[in-house]
Amino acid sequence: MRVSRFRSHRSLWLMAFDAGCISLAYVFFALPRYNVGLTQEIWFRIAVVACAAIVLQLVVGSLLRVYRGRTEVASLEETVLLAAITLGIGVVLSLANALSDPYLISRALPFGATFEALLLMLLGRALWRRHALQVRIARGTEAIPAIIFGAGSGGGQLVRSMRSTPSSTMCPVALLDDDPWKRHLRIDGVPVLGSRVDIATTAAKTGASVLVIAIPSANAEVIRDVSADARSIGLEVKILPGVEKLFSEHVTVRDVRDIKVDDLLGRGVIETDIGSIAGYLTGKRVLVTGAGGSIGSELCRQLHKWGPSELIMLDRDESALHAVQLSINGKARLDSPDVVLADIRDRAVLQAIFLDRRPDVVFHAAALKHLSMLEQYPTEAMKTNVLGTINVLKAAATCGVEHFVNISTDKAADPISVLGCSKRVAERITAAVASDTTGTYLSVRFGNVLGSRGSVLTSFAAQIASGGPVTVTHPEVTRYFMTVQEAVQLVIQAAAIGRDGEALVLDMGNPVLIEDVARQLIDQSNDDIEIVYTGLCEGEKMHEKLFGMYEIDQRPSHPLVSHVTVPEINLRHILEAPANSTHDEMTKQLHDWCLLGDLPPQERCERANKSDWSSIEN
Repeated sequence: MRVSRFRSHRSLWLMAFDAGCISLAYVFFALPRYNVGLTQEIWFRIAVVACAAIVLQLVVGSLLRVYRGRTEVASLEETVLLAAITLGIGVVLSLANALSDPYLISRALPFGATFEALLLMLLGRALWRRHALQVRIARGTEAIPAIIFGAGSGGGQLVRSMRSTPSSTMCPVALLDDDPWKRHLRIDGVPVLGSRVDIATTAAKTGASVLVIAIPSANAEVIRDVSADARSIGLEVKILPGVEKLFSEHVTVRDVRDIKVDDLLGRGVIETDIGSIAGYLTGKRVLVTGAGGSIGSELCRQLHKWGPSELIMLDRDESALHAVQLSINGKARLDSPDVVLADIRDRAVLQAIFLDRRPDVVFHAAALKHLSMLEQYPTEAMKTNVLGTINVLKAAATCGVEHFVNISTDKAADPISVLGCSKRVAERITAAVASDTTGTYLSVRFGNVLGSRGSVLTSFAAQIASGGPVTVTHPEVTRYFMTVQEAVQLVIQAAAIGRDGEALVLDMGNPVLIEDVARQLIDQSNDDIEIVYTGLCEGEKMHEKLFGMYEIDQRPSHPLVSHVTVPEINLRHILEAPANSTHDEMTKQLHDWCLLGDLPPQERCERANKSDWSSIEN
């Protein structure tokens, strides 16, 4: 019998099969019960009871949709439901026969035949399922043989999905699990052949070319170790999504994906629970500067979900605005009021936009961020990151913005680069405006964002794609990393839990060796690519910090979000600073503005008395 033919007429085949099982059960059970005493009249009575059992079975089974696709054939749910129906009918017929006078048939016959019929039904379904599995295996010979690491719930769901999905490009041939209790387990005919130490022997035995890590709760260390062992023998490695996917819905073969670097970084995604406090966005006019950037575009996508009355996306890059509008609305004509083409350096235009659109909430993500570039052009950092921030803040204050969030960086903690200094000054400017206006004005500080434009990951990926070498500044250099989703969640939460003038800092776990990130990306490429050390650039730190020397880590609202006090700066002196400063003068100016604000009060006064820039302080 062809499996496809069975599926096309499933109801009829199952009903006919169960009717046959009941008929055979009554015949087979009657023969030893009556021995040679079977007369034509007794056969007639047996046929009447058997027909009654068949009619009841088919009627009740149809009403409960056993024969209409309610359950998968030979599944646990079908077994329980089928047993309940069949045994229930057997009890009813046994009682009816026992209460009749005289008995229609032997009192033991209806009950005994019921158990025999149920056994035949279940055995037939089990044999069909085994046959269907063999057919699927035969059809899947062109699929890639895969080893599934993890024989738990995730692995079991994945095996069944691979077996039941005709278009699956992978066919499970073996399972591996470190739990010794699962050593002899078989899931849908796929055996557990060992633990992680048996990857090589299992691959050789089965001819597998792919290993899928099917443990949604696996930590980064497990993923790194298993993937390294698998790749060392030439296996391609893939992974299932996180445990939240497993709990929220069934895992399928479509969920299998390549391992990403954030799977290997040593910490899970930090949940900031914005759902409980992001109501301040609903029905409000929300403006995002730098909306086309990596952070700005993700920010717009997440803000859109909270139902603002208006989402105003402002950027000077028209192509970036086109991309973010397309990602949110599925179309991008650039002729709607939600996109605004403007430069935060243009104070008059910015002021006019704010007065016209009257935003209630502002997220300031526009900035120049490439450290090495800004070391060469500190005046550009001044124009965008400092003066541009002043323009945005003044425009926000003028139209009475309720919440203002300035997006900063971990490089602003004890800064030594032009980028870090300009962002630290922007934090201090935000604090100054916060003390002199209504609404809540604060900053958010975080580290490197995985996959953002110009990040180390995209640079490494491009170098690997071109055949290498991969350039790393120093073998011991470390950085903090977070996903763009985490960064944006922190930014959104900051506006609700942050206090005026402070900076919020996310606990990003332990810093990661940049060299490790490079090697993990190279391992995923399966290419032999060299790593070349170039040395630290001017303004780069060996190890980034989250807090300045004199900042105190306080966490009053969330165990993973720190609140630090930011000293104010006198805006008048920034605006009156010489516009024609040389490269060195501008760099020194930015450094001095940061230094004088971060020192203890007594030392700050001593330094100010010796500095040409002492007038910048109040």
